[in-house]
Amino acid sequence: MASSSSSLLLPSLIFLLLFFSATGAKSQRCDLSSIRVQQTNTGKKAGYDPVFEVEVKNLCRCAVSRIFLRSEGFASSTSVDPKLFRREGRGYLVADGKGIPSSLSVKFRYAWDRAFKMSPASLQVNCWSSVNQ
Repeated sequence: MASSSSSLLLPSLIFLLLFFSATGAKSQRCDLSSIRVQQTNTGKKAGYDPVFEVEVKNLCRCAVSRIFLRSEGFASSTSVDPKLFRREGRGYLVADGKGIPSSLSVKFRYAWDRAFKMSPASLQVNCWSSVNQ
């Protein structure tokens, strides 16, 4: 009888370990540090202005949406696709407010005589819903 109960113990422990690690991933708290904003100078020019590419990457295990960036005085001498990045209220909305799945990013380009500092201001975490909202 002892052999029977010990043979059930190991599978039960493995199940519990997998269950709690899976639910832990879903309940992970994502915050502003879950969004990485990285800019690179592409080496191209628009007139005299250098062209910068901005990558907004979701490092959270969940999809995120309604990402707003803070960028004091942002301007561009070329048009920026408003579905990728646009002024809305006091911030700049990324990806038209739509969900960005975990580990994926949205990129856009702008041109100005210098790079503008950009940082995450707010976001909405979507652990339980579909990404395509």
